[in-house]
Amino acid sequence: QVQVVESGGGLVQAGGSLRLSCTVSGLIFGDVSMGWFRQAPGKDREGVACIDWGGSIETYADSVEGRFAISRDNAKNTLYLQMDNLRPEDTAMYYCVPLAFFGTRGLRVPDTTAWGRGTQVTVSL
Repeated sequence: QVQVVESGGGLVQAGGSLRLSCTVSGLIFGDVSMGWFRQAPGKDREGVACIDWGGSIETYADSVEGRFAISRDNAKNTLYLQMDNLRPEDTAMYYCVPLAFFGTRGLRVPDTTAWGRGTQVTVSL
């Protein structure tokens, strides 16, 4: 059974930074693409960033391009999301999930049960 555990969220002022982590078990981490998604209260879940299994192809939503960076350490079964220059509109619960695709298709919310509990990111003015 696939398990994902997100961590690293918190409360930060606008312009600040956070680094999210996600550890994955129950699959061969280095064989799958991975993605970060987020959901704000009252809004649909949306794709933030995704990365291919080798870590060489990164794709970002327009809203975070240039501010966020996705990376992975396959030896540690861990996915990261470095978030810089945070804005209040980045406030959301953030989730990571294994993906069948990368690139722009990887930013579509997947039909999967492998969602973790998420980690809350709150950005204040």
